[in-house]
Amino acid sequence: MIHPTAIVSLDAQIGTDVEIGPYCVIEANVSLGDRCKLHSHVVIHGQTTIGHENEFFPFAAIGTKSQDLKYAGEPTSLIIGDRNVFRENSTVHRGTQKDTRTRIGSDNLCLSYSHIAHDCEVGNHVILSNNGTLAGHVHVDDYAIISGLSAVHQFCRVGAHAIIGGLTKIVQDIPPYTVVDGNPATVRGINQVGLQRRGFSSDDIRSLRAVYKKLFLKKDSNLSEAISALEPELRENPKVAHLLKFIESSERGVTR
Repeated sequence: MIHPTAIVSLDAQIGTDVEIGPYCVIEANVSLGDRCKLHSHVVIHGQTTIGHENEFFPFAAIGTKSQDLKYAGEPTSLIIGDRNVFRENSTVHRGTQKDTRTRIGSDNLCLSYSHIAHDCEVGNHVILSNNGTLAGHVHVDDYAIISGLSAVHQFCRVGAHAIIGGLTKIVQDIPPYTVVDGNPATVRGINQVGLQRRGFSSDDIRSLRAVYKKLFLKKDSNLSEAISALEPELRENPKVAHLLKFIESSERGVTR
């Protein structure tokens, strides 16, 4: 179903049962998967590949060119998975260079005025609340939540199952499983409610809480020394091992 006021390039690939509402613009080199729905005034630029059952609300601008000053006009790409929702005025940009791309997984929710910049990697089941913004080259892992009016600096990582509070300024990596809030951002605890809702065991949550106390409450301690001092039984927990691997691989440093 394509509204007569919509402009759809003959070079766009449109799947089955797609709904394109009034005044939408679909440019060349756009691929829309089956059962996608565009309400009205949605603009999708190429090269953009979109999976199945995605929903776009009015004035979403998807696949527009990078705002990176290094961008020289070469063809770049955006890849979006399945069952994502992009609310009003949300924006997503393509990558900056031919060998880089912006990639968004599946089952994500991007609320009004949220922004995903060039070369970002967003996992699955991520929520960007109103005006939540990602600068270029940000990586967001599965089930992370970025609350309203929060901004993530370029090249930062947001770990899985982390939640960032509203109005938070992020300039370093956010450890997985944590609650982060404030300006400057501070780790406030383990995301216990979120982990319980997602079926984490009591033993896993208890282990993560123990590690949190040893690594994040003692801010005057050396983080590497604190990690080395952890009991072997804590380090062997798979969730704790993931947290420690995230910290040890950080290039921008970790929020504490």
